[in-house]
Amino acid sequence: MLDFSKYYNHRIKCAGLGEVLFDVYPTGPKIGGAPANFAYHCRQNGLEAMAISSVGHDKLGFEARNLLAARFLPAMLMDNDKCTGYVQVTLNEKGVPTYEFADDTAYDNIPLTDVLLETVATLDMICFGSLAQRNKISHQSIMRILDTMKPGSLRIFDVNLRRNFYTKEIIEESLKRTEIMKCNEDELPILCEIAGIKEPSADAYHEYLQSRGIDCFIFTEGSVQSTVYLNDEVSVEPTPKVQNVVDTVGAGDSFTATIISLLMQGATLKDAHKQAVKVAAFVCTQKGAMPDYTF
Repeated sequence: MLDFSKYYNHRIKCAGLGEVLFDVYPTGPKIGGAPANFAYHCRQNGLEAMAISSVGHDKLGFEARNLLAARFLPAMLMDNDKCTGYVQVTLNEKGVPTYEFADDTAYDNIPLTDVLLETVATLDMICFGSLAQRNKISHQSIMRILDTMKPGSLRIFDVNLRRNFYTKEIIEESLKRTEIMKCNEDELPILCEIAGIKEPSADAYHEYLQSRGIDCFIFTEGSVQSTVYLNDEVSVEPTPKVQNVVDTVGAGDSFTATIISLLMQGATLKDAHKQAVKVAAFVCTQKGAMPDYTF
């Protein structure tokens, strides 16, 4: 059973681990990367959050440091000789993005340092995904970082499958280091196939995760609904109709960050879920994944 009560009334320290990159729109670049987005929204929801990644000695790397600082988001961005990560974003008429990722970037080569490992050992929670593990160097660094966390801390695997940037081995190794799992409706059939589930469904995958000791599963279905399984509870919330959608980049990250942040601060599952839906809907009305909150 997953027990959040030990975090109540404590200063909660967390991080988003993996890619810091720029989403390059036709109108220009916006700072992003799922783990950094997650950390930003955790901070907006009251946690002491930071981003952990690597950036290059280039214009985008310099801009990443400045932009995260301007958003009051602390970051450990290790220096790297590779270019800072970026992705070309194309939006369809509904604001849904497609992505074209640059290869072999700084976040693919996250170095381990003593200071980094010492910092990680103080954290209560880390969110990570599969994209930053596409390269062996960052994959090994991320696994080591997760293994360094103190006993009883939470590790959230927001799988974030992109193109062919994942393998069965990456998924398996990540699940071994996971207390909370999150995926969407496009990722679920792939994950069920990897798990050997013949009839894919959220319920079936939840049962599979429980058999592996993972008692929290967050499943989002875009404009339809979202379902959160926590121990023996199940919460389902419809996705609200959002007027004037600008883009959906970062909405899922804000959803996960909000619900987990609030659960760690004592909210009920239902209340945390409702607020997460509200935040994600707001993010869809904004350009970029780290908007200023206006509510």
